[in-house]
Amino acid sequence: MAVKLHRCKNLWVKGPHPCWTVQKALDDMEIEYEVVQEKWFGGRPSTVEATGQAKFPWIEFDDGSIYREESKDMAARIRAGTLMDAPRREPSPA
Repeated sequence: MAVKLHRCKNLWVKGPHPCWTVQKALDDMEIEYEVVQEKWFGGRPSTVEATGQAKFPWIEFDDGSIYREESKDMAARIRAGTLMDAPRREPSPA
């Protein structure tokens, strides 16, 4: 399973930071992923287009579908082993 973790560019921030919470869950569960660093300040048009809101983090699956919940819920789902069963938003038509 290869997924893309869309998160803020502040990779050095740890501890209750939402992006780090989800990334750590992926690491702990040994899920292969690619980090996509997004803009921290200002508009986030690609995030809004993909998820319908401007919050990080969010996950993009191979088929282009998107998963976004609050970070604690995302981390819990990842740790429960049910990431692939997550509710998804279908990609926008090109």
